[in-house]
Amino acid sequence: MIKPFPENTFDLTILGGVLLAALLGAGTAWGAAADDTDKAAAAAVDATALVQRADAIRFPRESFETLVTVTNYSDGEPGDVREYKVMSRGNENTIVLTESPASERGQALLMRGRDLWIFMPTVSQPVRLSLSQRLTGQVANGDLARANFAGDYTAELAGTEQVDGEEAWILDLTAAGRGVTYSSVRYWVAVADDRPLKAEFYAVSGRLLKTSRYDNFQELAGRTRPTRLVIEDALKEGDYSVLEYTTMALKELPERMFTQQYLRRL
Repeated sequence: MIKPFPENTFDLTILGGVLLAALLGAGTAWGAAADDTDKAAAAAVDATALVQRADAIRFPRESFETLVTVTNYSDGEPGDVREYKVMSRGNENTIVLTESPASERGQALLMRGRDLWIFMPTVSQPVRLSLSQRLTGQVANGDLARANFAGDYTAELAGTEQVDGEEAWILDLTAAGRGVTYSSVRYWVAVADDRPLKAEFYAVSGRLLKTSRYDNFQELAGRTRPTRLVIEDALKEGDYSVLEYTTMALKELPERMFTQQYLRRL
């Protein structure tokens, strides 16, 4: 005859519940620890320094000269092609010379800080422009004349995300003052090596204006840089511009070049 368990024998059901609770607790604690590790890693990232490093990959901090070919597409079909020579000194002073088409050859943009003027052979006085005004296709004046995200925006880390299979930091950039090219930017930068991967550009209203992708990384001016930038109209599918940087070289550019007097002579 099988004897019943004594009254003080531990109930196996209770034991199983205790073990399950312990396992669940351990899992929750491990998950929380992992989350804390991710948060700690993100907190350790200086968002401003990250944007500065990505800026230095896009373009040299030193004075340089580069040639840019812009091909505009409408409804997916290629349209006009334009060429520009960009001369930049420290990301604050820039000259953009129109090389083609021939009808616009001789036009020049001069940027000093966030002040921008256009010089035209047929007009005696320079005309003041904004960085956000369209230069050609989907390209704003500031897209060529000023590429200083770190100087124009305050950066905040928003997390990480996969971009074409690559882990990327997500950065929310908010205009640091008036006169910048875009009101805000969402920016993706590679976790592995700080390469800029893509960006979204927004109006003051919060409306998405354009998206861009940085690709075709090659050696230019002593560093691996994106040599192709695709800027797409967020409002009209099939309208986009492709910027291709064919040459780039470090070059000593004197301060006196970046004046209205010099541009008039040029």
